[in-house]
Amino acid sequence: MPRPRLRDRRTAILDAAEQLVLEHGFDATSVAAVASRTGIGKGAVYLEFDSKADILDALLQRATARLQARVDAELGDDVTLSGAYRCAVRALHDDRLMTAAFLDDRGILGSHVSAVADGRYRTRHLLVIEWLVQLQDQGRLRADIDPEHLALALSSATIGLLSANALLGPLDAEQLDGALAALATMVSAFEV
Repeated sequence: MPRPRLRDRRTAILDAAEQLVLEHGFDATSVAAVASRTGIGKGAVYLEFDSKADILDALLQRATARLQARVDAELGDDVTLSGAYRCAVRALHDDRLMTAAFLDDRGILGSHVSAVADGRYRTRHLLVIEWLVQLQDQGRLRADIDPEHLALALSSATIGLLSANALLGPLDAEQLDGALAALATMVSAFEV
């Protein structure tokens, strides 16, 4: 494998690490394996990242940005709660790393799940609440709905949908799309 150019090295490392984490899980992925898959020396990985955990943090940040960009592109300027929910869940479902992050999948994220103690999950939840409050302030969300309760309900429904395939047996794309459409229709009841 040809060595990546210096400016592309970070991206190449993250691409290799994401493949390995999805194939073998975070705990079974070593910095040496990432370096080998990238076609560089182990020391070159450490020039970009201080530790294996830093690589996973960067992967999750990149996946979050990728998800946000997809949702923004699909939604455009017509932002509704049901539209945003539909786009976000579809994007989550289509991205194995983000699904693993959302579900705290130890098979993929391994020990990282219990090691995260910086409040990032709570911070994300608070951002959803803040966004719901903004929708209320704009008159796009019913005023009688508590944003915190709605955020928790939406997260719980999303976890259920993302887990359905594993818990209920193999579901095809049509079944998952139908379930997503039904949830989006339910969510639209909260819109003004």
